[in-house]
Amino acid sequence: MFNFKLKKAFTLAEVLVTLGIIGVVSAMTVPTLMQNYQRKSYVTQLHKVYNELSQALLMFQTDRNALNLKEAGLISQDAVDNLITNYFKIVNSCEKLEPCFASSYKNMSGIPVTFTDENSYVLASGAAIRPIYYNIGNVLLSIVVDTNGAKGPNIAGRDIIAMYVYTNGLIDDISKDSMAPLTEEQREDVFQSGCNASSVNDDGNGIPGCFGKILNDNWEMTY
Repeated sequence: MFNFKLKKAFTLAEVLVTLGIIGVVSAMTVPTLMQNYQRKSYVTQLHKVYNELSQALLMFQTDRNALNLKEAGLISQDAVDNLITNYFKIVNSCEKLEPCFASSYKNMSGIPVTFTDENSYVLASGAAIRPIYYNIGNVLLSIVVDTNGAKGPNIAGRDIIAMYVYTNGLIDDISKDSMAPLTEEQREDVFQSGCNASSVNDDGNGIPGCFGKILNDNWEMTY
């Protein structure tokens, strides 16, 4: 007499059903996870540029024993370019946007966005910046940052963000009537009229509002 013990196992049908469920769940969650990862990488790189720029502005002002950036001599495009070349680690410089930046950009609604051609730079981190002497109200500089250089997706509000430097050396979103730091309400207003608008609302120096929203949300890209 033989004593056989039956071992429990999954049937082929049960395995296929399980794999099908896993596939459906993955198809639903993986794109969201990838988007979240990409947004975090954009913000991480943006934060690096922000910190590097903050330190450069402070050093520029301190080296000249000035009370603000205007007094320190940041009063022309040439002075801005000298600031970048002397206080940043530059791996490439361009007389126009390309090849430091991509040839074309669009906003989050898919509408093409144009930027004025100015001196552009690629930092050691891989990010590209285009600093413009702005000098409107309390805003001295407009700085467009492409967090991953000329690589895609080249969407304003995602991998490309506009920051603004104020006379007092602080970096924030744009407000021509106020001094940085802006309030959360001011940033939200600019976000709704600029970054979150379906149409393009820019002056060739970047779409405003995206950076302020990131600041409001504690360095998270929640939009």
